[in-house]
Amino acid sequence: QVQLVESGGGLVQAGGSLRLSCAASGRTFSTFTVGWFRQAPGTERVFVSAISWIGGNTYYADSVRGRFTISRDNAKNTVYLQMNSLEPEDTSLYYCAAQPPYSRGDRRAPSFYDAWGQGTQVTVSS
Repeated sequence: QVQLVESGGGLVQAGGSLRLSCAASGRTFSTFTVGWFRQAPGTERVFVSAISWIGGNTYYADSVRGRFTISRDNAKNTVYLQMNSLEPEDTSLYYCAAQPPYSRGDRRAPSFYDAWGQGTQVTVSS
């Protein structure tokens, strides 16, 4: 089981930026699909972004497309989520998740992943 550690959350004003990091263990992590999800109190966990094995393809929720960028540094076993033009609606607990390659399912669904980080809080003030 891959272990994920998230960092980079914090408090920012609307229009500001944050970069979240998801550091992982495992020599084969570069082959994993990695997703970012967020969950606000009283709501379901929803998809934010994902990146395919090695980094060949990226995916974004409509709500963040054009503002957020997902990337990975395979030498550091780390996936990043650069968040620009943040809005109060982005306030949430953000999780990263990972799944081995060739897994069957929808990478936008939480059920696709079996390894999760602890979450990092992002708060955007107006």
